[in-house]
Amino acid sequence: MSLADPDRRLARLFAACVLGEWAEVRAQRAAAGPGEPDRRWREAALMIHVFAGVPRAVESYGVLESAGGLGNPDPAELAEPAGAGGAELFARIYAEGSDEVRALLTRHHPLFARYVLEHAYGRVLSRPGLGADRRELLACAALAVLGQERQLASHARGAVRCGASPAEIAAVIEAVADLGTPEGMESARQVVRRFARA
Repeated sequence: MSLADPDRRLARLFAACVLGEWAEVRAQRAAAGPGEPDRRWREAALMIHVFAGVPRAVESYGVLESAGGLGNPDPAELAEPAGAGGAELFARIYAEGSDEVRALLTRHHPLFARYVLEHAYGRVLSRPGLGADRRELLACAALAVLGQERQLASHARGAVRCGASPAEIAAVIEAVADLGTPEGMESARQVVRRFARA
């Protein structure tokens, strides 16, 4: 299964925001298809700080606003998730490795583990409006262009566990290939071939 144009556009937009490639962000905003930007775009924008930090997210919002904005969220989008869904999504993505990943995060700092689970997974990645499979594809795009191979392996597996096909994961890597270094993207392709299996 290939990547649909809206998913390809969203992956490029997200990866460009994470990298701070503002000309590409503007180009993707200008290429918005019918009905875009939509809630999916706004949900992706809420994810930027998880992968690139708050300063990059703030700048991304500014660039997107100057390029036409993301549209206004409807009241349902403003509901704050309780955070309980984070543990479920975390377990779905990491499967049998969940306890090991959680222990690793806790060794780094117990509060860091809590922030990852409650905030990143519970308050951001578990939100409605963008399916877990699409969120994992965006994670794969960002991690590939950032050269984060270990996390890419985890999220490639997670994408499959959440319902994305291995072909979609490979396609998302190709969709953002020109945004990363040639060496880094070749490594990303190898990671995806190895870890994104049905």
